[in-house]
Amino acid sequence: MMAIITDINQLDANAHYTYADYLLWQFRERVELLRGHFQQMAAPNVRHQRISSEIARKLGNHLEGRNCDVFAAPFDVRLPLPPHRIKTDKIDTVVQPDICVICDPSKLDERGCIGAPELVVEILSPGNSKREMKDKLNLYESAGVLVYWVIDPEHEIVLTYTLDQNTGVFVSGRPLTDEDTLKSVVLAGFSMELNPIFKK
Repeated sequence: MMAIITDINQLDANAHYTYADYLLWQFRERVELLRGHFQQMAAPNVRHQRISSEIARKLGNHLEGRNCDVFAAPFDVRLPLPPHRIKTDKIDTVVQPDICVICDPSKLDERGCIGAPELVVEILSPGNSKREMKDKLNLYESAGVLVYWVIDPEHEIVLTYTLDQNTGVFVSGRPLTDEDTLKSVVLAGFSMELNPIFKK
């Protein structure tokens, strides 16, 4: 029987962990599990939280009455890789996106989401840009996330990625600035002006 871990320092940075291990971690720090390796998450700053709250509010208002749910971190999303191999105890990727939209209720259970959300939003913070721009982009692409938005508060731009259903590869759009309007191919009719978001 596996032991409960109460101190993050008990974890081995070189070890490979699964979701079964993750469930036994009972320490204060927030972590994600990326292809079996744990990554500690930094506490978001005030601007990060304001931007996250505003985007989640706008998405929630747009989706009211529709068969989609908006979730904000902390919210566990288990990503089977490859997507069709769903064996919960073997999953070694558990992320907590800043925001995600899930339109398939069968992916939800009491512990969060299992499978790819339709939309994932990550907001860059100092020190996490590599993770969001490379590691997580690759994970979300491999898992079959349909749309991925990366919000960069420092440079006030949004990078958008849409999954090509034929190739399974993300196609990037042009960088959006505070003068642009953000839309989504998976959320019909949704649009959001970026200037008010970045002025938060």
